[in-house]
Amino acid sequence: MSHDRIKTTLLAIAALGLAAGLALLAAGLPVQADLVWTAGVVPVLAALLIEIVRSLSRGEVGLDIVAALSMTSALVFGETLAAAVVAVMYSGGTFLESFAEGRARREMSDLLSRVPRTATRRRNGALDEVPLDDIALGDLLLIRQGDVAPVDGTVESDRAILDQSALTGESMPVRLLRGQEVMSGSTNAGDAFDLRVARRAADSTYAGIVRLVEAAQASRAPMARLADRWSLLFLLVTVALAAAAWWLTGDPIRAVAVLVVATPCPLILAVPVALVAGLSRAAHFGVLIKGAKPLEALARITTLILDKTGTLTDGRPQIVSIGVHGTWSEDEILYFAAALDQASKHPIAQAIVAAARERGMVLPVPENMVETAGEGVAGTIDGRNLLVGGAKFVASQLGTTDIDGAVAETGSVVVSLGVDGVLAGHLVMADALRSGTAEFLAGLRRLGVGRILLATGDRRAVADSITAGLGLDAVRSELTPDQKVLLVLTERKNGPVMMVGDGVNDAPALAAADVGVAMGARGAAASAEAAEVVLLVDHLDRLLPGIEVAQRARRIALESVAVGIGLSILGMIAAALGYLTPVEGALLQELIDVGVILNALRALRINPRLGAASAEPEAAGHRPA
Repeated sequence: MSHDRIKTTLLAIAALGLAAGLALLAAGLPVQADLVWTAGVVPVLAALLIEIVRSLSRGEVGLDIVAALSMTSALVFGETLAAAVVAVMYSGGTFLESFAEGRARREMSDLLSRVPRTATRRRNGALDEVPLDDIALGDLLLIRQGDVAPVDGTVESDRAILDQSALTGESMPVRLLRGQEVMSGSTNAGDAFDLRVARRAADSTYAGIVRLVEAAQASRAPMARLADRWSLLFLLVTVALAAAAWWLTGDPIRAVAVLVVATPCPLILAVPVALVAGLSRAAHFGVLIKGAKPLEALARITTLILDKTGTLTDGRPQIVSIGVHGTWSEDEILYFAAALDQASKHPIAQAIVAAARERGMVLPVPENMVETAGEGVAGTIDGRNLLVGGAKFVASQLGTTDIDGAVAETGSVVVSLGVDGVLAGHLVMADALRSGTAEFLAGLRRLGVGRILLATGDRRAVADSITAGLGLDAVRSELTPDQKVLLVLTERKNGPVMMVGDGVNDAPALAAADVGVAMGARGAAASAEAAEVVLLVDHLDRLLPGIEVAQRARRIALESVAVGIGLSILGMIAAALGYLTPVEGALLQELIDVGVILNALRALRINPRLGAASAEPEAAGHRPA
């Protein structure tokens, strides 16, 4: 029998026993009522004692002991009705806690429930339904309307309309064109389209997300362990107050009343519910936090260390400007360069091709292609002899002056184009700063991040150029992976540190930080494994709602504990002074517990004030040219 089903059964037994006993008492059969109440309490008490023994064997002392003491003492001193009420209240409280946690986990559980098991593959002119493990790189899949993309790939049809809300929180579907990337886990919201497989199922975005979700659901928060430590103090206070009430008045019923007021306790209800609700809410905004522990740590961050390439910048070379020579136009320069670069797998070549396609250019197939590795490509397009490559390489081939120093800025690369033996123009490429970076950093300051640093392996001149005007507290350049770790450890002396990166070289620093954040679920596997937080899409500003949700969820947990414990102590004092009977005390405590859980569930409705707009950015892949 599952744990949740056991809780449901115990609640049903306790509630049935209480109701039946009340019916017998109303019928003038008090002895039989006592027996029925006792029968309803014993199974709950037995299950509770078993759980206490298990906890003690693990070295954990919790507030379940108070519940066991209250039910046992009530039975011993003949307060069977109070014992029955406590049994219903305790089993009801644990059931409500379980229900609330299930409700709070729904966002992440939805991710797990949507995992596709099979895919429709095109092969030899036919469609076959095949298991995910049988899908190979390069296979062509048919994604029908309503289907979930089972693997990462590229659109092979003219267009695709995808709902990525389960992954990113984006409420509007995105429109992708031929050749653009599709994240596994996206739902086809338009007509059927073909998907070319780029990653096997086990290596795809969605599989990685599912593994991270499963890890997140199995964690406990530092605040939950802190609640365990507080619970020992609360247990001692409860027992001492009950003993004092009995000793000073000679009335054991007052001791029973004190014990039942303390059962169950807001400490064991509020913290897990609030923090799990925070995990769920953060996932809604595309921020996957691996557990309640990093969520609680995320709420206390005071220092942020950012990697540069792929984090502060897009990590992909983009065309900054196009220079022309003679009568050529910018579009013609881009057209010829991109057409020839289709034959190269170099990242810069692929960036030029992508830029041309974003402008709607239809590129012809190059002929007579010859590539000089790392230098450039020669070939024929539309009957013209073309040469595309680094400025020095093209200049040497054409016998012209090298233009690299004349047009390149710090951190940029110049790609030159020669047409029929004459220099036709050049494209200036750079890894551009992410749009909205200044606003993102200002938002971090408002959330209490007092110190922001850049840590990069690039040259100092490149680092200074890319961060000019951002107001960073420090820029550390030319760092090796172990030097990044040392920087993290040094900054930890000033407070909790968050490190954000996306490459394999960032993994050690991510692991060393209080909170490591990996950029994008498709980033380097090592960085995603080492990080406690993964941004499900490649938008750095998603950190803002993630941090704000963490801070407010932690605040809600603390508020619930403080108010719940305060009211419980007041109720215990009233019981010790004789103002509450055991039954009245049990009913009062149940009202407190219900209020605590409902307050903790407020974390599900957190609406971040900062960065919430990033949950609905422009369609992925559609950047202005």
